[in-house]
Amino acid sequence: MSNRRFDGWRIVGAGAAMQAMQAGLFLSSYGNYAVVLEQQFGWSKTMLSAGYSATRFESALLGPIQGWALDRYGTKRVMRVGVILLALGFFGFSQIQNAWHFIATLALLAVGASLSGFLSVTTAVVRWFERKRARALAISSMGFAIGGAAAPGVVFMLERIGWRWTLAIAGVLVLVIGWPMTGLLDGTPADRDQFVDGIDPATIAADEVRAEGVSDVHLTANQALKTRAFWMISLGHASALLVVGSVMAHLSLYLTTEQGFSLQEASFVGGAVPLVQLVGMLAGGQLGDRVNKRLLACLAMAGHLAGLMLLTYATSRWMIWAFVPLHGIAWGVRGPLMQALRADYFGSTHFGKIMGFSSVIVMAGTAGGPLLAGILADSTGSYRLGFTIIAAVAALGVVFFVLATPPKPSEEASPGRSGGSERGGPSGVEVDEDGSVGDRDAIALGGG
Repeated sequence: MSNRRFDGWRIVGAGAAMQAMQAGLFLSSYGNYAVVLEQQFGWSKTMLSAGYSATRFESALLGPIQGWALDRYGTKRVMRVGVILLALGFFGFSQIQNAWHFIATLALLAVGASLSGFLSVTTAVVRWFERKRARALAISSMGFAIGGAAAPGVVFMLERIGWRWTLAIAGVLVLVIGWPMTGLLDGTPADRDQFVDGIDPATIAADEVRAEGVSDVHLTANQALKTRAFWMISLGHASALLVVGSVMAHLSLYLTTEQGFSLQEASFVGGAVPLVQLVGMLAGGQLGDRVNKRLLACLAMAGHLAGLMLLTYATSRWMIWAFVPLHGIAWGVRGPLMQALRADYFGSTHFGKIMGFSSVIVMAGTAGGPLLAGILADSTGSYRLGFTIIAAVAALGVVFFVLATPPKPSEEASPGRSGGSERGGPSGVEVDEDGSVGDRDAIALGGG
């Protein structure tokens, strides 16, 4: 095999661009859109948070189908469908007149964002890396943080040209940026006559130390579902996103209604979180390939908890700004490790399907947190009770990650039916749905 070039980092860059676009225009800006819609239509916080939560539930239900499609048809085809739907969703959102229009266009946005976003990008990246997996995922995730930092710019547009024109322009940007990027996010090292990590397996020392849980056995989705690790990682991830989802959906509403911030001031706080998140991603990417990932995840959960409690019980602005580094660094360190852990434990061959099933559990946190916070804010007149409950539930994440130990050999495959791959190479041994051994070179990892 020729190894004159390595396209893995090009794929990481394209993935970062896609996530930056989505975060800046939709995911991180939704809270700002919610403030404007509340002012114009008089909708309740429950209504606005229910709309956001519905998009997360929809993404979760789509996860298993999307994972199958990614493994069957490849990332480019799936993501291009997503780009078209996301653009149509923005165009439709710019024309809403009532609550039903709002929910319908959010549903379209959710499907488009899912197909062209996180799961698709992550699936593409993990196929190209093992030793540098945490670093690669951290860099691709930086796009999300960079896009989130653009929130003040989105607010500037909202206040200068209005929310309808802002959303229509967002639809155009999705097509202009998203379509060409999807062409780069396809294929595997084997397809391009390259090696995983860009390293020839023949040059790797036999006694090289690998990260905890890295296995040459590539589990199927059915086999992964039978392991304790699958459920503990999923529950830990869900508990973290309970906090993340609530903050994304309600931070601007909380700061403007309870802390006396203007919308522009609130956008600066929201925009500072992803900037600090970048620092966490840099640290997590470097440490994740060297330090036990579960330990880092536990420390990050403590940061999420401390940050949310400071925000909830803030009596002065310094407490709100102290929330920013605690939450942002925790999010940045932890985020890429979730996918790196799954790929380490279960392999990359069926990663799309495994992540798709996991998303059903994980998105319960993203959807449930905002909905709970919105309902309790409307019923009690304050976010305090909702945020406190969310912080308490999130504390369980530490326990889940402690228990997320690597699958035992007995959980991976039946005795005598698993095998090792050439470490770092594009070919190897996987376990088929029926437990038999299959040659990964004969299986289409990203295509039909």
